[in-house]
Amino acid sequence: MEMNSKAIRKAFLDFFISKQHTIVDSAPMVVKNDPTLMFTNAGMNQFKDIFLGNQPAKSVRVADTQKCLRVSGKHNDLEEVGHDTYHHTMFEMLGNWSFGDYFKEDAINWAWEFLHDKMGIHPDRMYATVFEGSADDKLGLDEEAKHLWLQHLPAHHVLNGNKKDNFWEMGDTGPCGPCSELHVDLRDDQERSTVPGAELVNKDHPLVIEIWNLVFIQFNRRANGSLEELPAKHVDTGMGFERLCMVLQNKKSNYDTDVFQTVISKLAELCGKKYGESEKEDIAMRVIADHLRAIAFAIADGQLPSNNKAGYVIRRILRRAVRYGYTFLNFREAFIHKLVKALKENMGEAFPELQSQQELIEKVIKEEEESFLRTLETGIRLLDDVMGKAKKEKLSVVSGKSAFELYDTFGFPLDLTELILRENGLSVNRAEFDVEMKKQKDRSRNAAAQETSDWVELKKIDEVKFLGYTTLEADIQIARYRKVKQKDKEFYHLVFDQTPFYGESGGQAGDTGYIEANGAKTSIIDTQKENNLTVHIAKELPSDPEATFKAIVSNQKRKLTANNHTATHLLDQALREVLGTHVEQKGSLVNADYLRFDFSHFQKVSKAELDKIQARVNELIRQNDKQEEKQDVPFAEAQKMGAIALFGEKYGDNVRVIKFGDSVELCGGTHVPATGQIGYFVITSESAISAGVRRIEAITADKAESYINKNMDELHELRGLFNNTKNLTKSVDDLMQENAALKKQLEAFEKQAAAGVKDELKKKIKSLDGVNVIAAKVNLDSPQAIKDLAFQLKGEVDNLFLVLGAEIKGKPSLSIMIADNLVKEKGLNAGQIVREAAKEMKGGGGGQPFYATAGGKDVAGIEAAIAKAESFVG
Repeated sequence: MEMNSKAIRKAFLDFFISKQHTIVDSAPMVVKNDPTLMFTNAGMNQFKDIFLGNQPAKSVRVADTQKCLRVSGKHNDLEEVGHDTYHHTMFEMLGNWSFGDYFKEDAINWAWEFLHDKMGIHPDRMYATVFEGSADDKLGLDEEAKHLWLQHLPAHHVLNGNKKDNFWEMGDTGPCGPCSELHVDLRDDQERSTVPGAELVNKDHPLVIEIWNLVFIQFNRRANGSLEELPAKHVDTGMGFERLCMVLQNKKSNYDTDVFQTVISKLAELCGKKYGESEKEDIAMRVIADHLRAIAFAIADGQLPSNNKAGYVIRRILRRAVRYGYTFLNFREAFIHKLVKALKENMGEAFPELQSQQELIEKVIKEEEESFLRTLETGIRLLDDVMGKAKKEKLSVVSGKSAFELYDTFGFPLDLTELILRENGLSVNRAEFDVEMKKQKDRSRNAAAQETSDWVELKKIDEVKFLGYTTLEADIQIARYRKVKQKDKEFYHLVFDQTPFYGESGGQAGDTGYIEANGAKTSIIDTQKENNLTVHIAKELPSDPEATFKAIVSNQKRKLTANNHTATHLLDQALREVLGTHVEQKGSLVNADYLRFDFSHFQKVSKAELDKIQARVNELIRQNDKQEEKQDVPFAEAQKMGAIALFGEKYGDNVRVIKFGDSVELCGGTHVPATGQIGYFVITSESAISAGVRRIEAITADKAESYINKNMDELHELRGLFNNTKNLTKSVDDLMQENAALKKQLEAFEKQAAAGVKDELKKKIKSLDGVNVIAAKVNLDSPQAIKDLAFQLKGEVDNLFLVLGAEIKGKPSLSIMIADNLVKEKGLNAGQIVREAAKEMKGGGGGQPFYATAGGKDVAGIEAAIAKAESFVG
């Protein structure tokens, strides 16, 4: 009986439980506290600190299924997705790890036992590759791995692989080692008898595919390129879950497995088409089914679509899916959000965040879809203009710069531009487009370029102990340091053996301060978390790095930051009380100046609700509840205590619980000893940041006091302007009504004056080549009055070419009105003319062909500007 995907996933995990492995949860797909990664792109990412020696392993044998995303950097599979049968953006990676425990023998034997003995894959269809060695690295053939594979497979099924395929590296530097890949040949027997599978391994054949990679981490790559042996050897394996399902369900494509068919069936129903009948439509359905998973899991992990970094990647994936639906499946309205339920039914059991976050995922996707569909309509209109111009100039190739502007400014995809151009007998200059794209990438790369030296290790440590919950000063030693160059500036990264400095994480900004030894101070300008390592950033290296230092954290900054961090906990409680328990934190920023709190809520928070929320937070502050801290609490016990955990955060087995009265949260940040220290809390803004997600910004303590004092001073000053009236609101309202009445009177006077000006102008009409020209400076000081006058004259004078100059509030103004028939017949364009004429006033402007306006800096140039505009007639 064929196994479904749920059974296959369970079989893998159960197998490694039988081999004494601890099963761990998937880390969030969106990476936090790792400057080198935006997304988890491999199963080993959550174990980087163990491989790097920054953190001891809690268990020496672990296994899991990990959500991964590969759409940026060197692992960029986006363009292949949907076009072939096996590339994906989001995918699951099944893996088992050994941290200094078993090595090649067990890893290879268990891989064989699982795939052959348990899953029944025939040896005749399996091929293993081993590292052939590298002269550059002075490494020979991996004899041990080859010998082990030969116990299971015939010699012609054990192949040598080059460094590209069979030597794994974490990055340019760091842990690395040889690897063995397992490949499966899924071709029909007739094809296999014609061409041996050995000839197609690692040749991108869609049916001879890599299924499992067993990495043997035994070296460290230094910055100079050399290799050194690691003190402990590790195993890191990764098997593509979707590919395993394809093999075990006897399919020729990952997309034919139940992993995707649940969603594809729903999609086919929505668009009224059948999967398997049209290649282009099939590709579109595969793209959408794949991209839906990436988008949904990213949103569930707390990453909303946006215009920068990880959010931009998610927005790009979503827009690509919308575009395929628009072009090939004829969707003109949002549709992807309707597929979330089908995805949840298939994967919600293994990943419960899809169930709990379903409503938010649907709302965010729907809003993004609707926004991009509007963008597509705008882009198509703009592209129509570009094509019209090209055809008018009898060109067959459209400028690559124009296509790039559509892509870069309006988010209009190049492939859609090319498709529409082809339909109209045109093409785009790809070389020009690629030049513009390269310029953009170079700008981004240069902005982010960082040159990092090797760590210089002074003292061996297992992990950095954080002392900052209880003290802001400590005696420390520098355990390691490295030099970093970025944007022509040099910095030093310092790691201490213990530290009172808080590294930026959980939304809280990092500490600043200094370290001191022998009377010399070194400023710490920031503290960051890199994976699990606390990195202190300094502009220079102390003269004696091996000294014992006194580390001192900036007390005032830490205190203000703690005020704001605790205030976010109280705000979270108040939001849930006032708006409802559906409220969930979706992100936060806490520093010494202000706090920002993002939360799920599906409508604008009213003024009355905001007043209640602010009042409740201040009430909680006045209660002066003391901080109750519990460290190393088992996660399950913390949940029983009612502690709020955030989706998208990776929690350890033991957690820190912070309690203030009824507020109970899992949090690693720093807080006030009692809420009264916060003083006062003021909400400064409330806004939407995405569908179903709102943002509140607020201030506390001295910032809140200054804010209130400033507002009170302004109120006092305003009251003084009204002779200290007792009812300021009524006085302001009376003044506004009086002002409105005076405005109406003024408009009436202006109309009267304009009527007189109009009569005078009509007397000045000059006829030039059948055109009635009026060109004059008028004494009107309202742009609206001039516009009204121009439109009245247009209605009363045939073949009108009107130029009006004026001085408005000390600045020059020029308005041009041209009769519609003159625009069509004589090609006159008010927008173009006004731009040229405005140069005489040291200004610029624009508008429509029949009416345009301009401003400037030089009042003395008004007459010359009028004359210049008039010169375009004739």
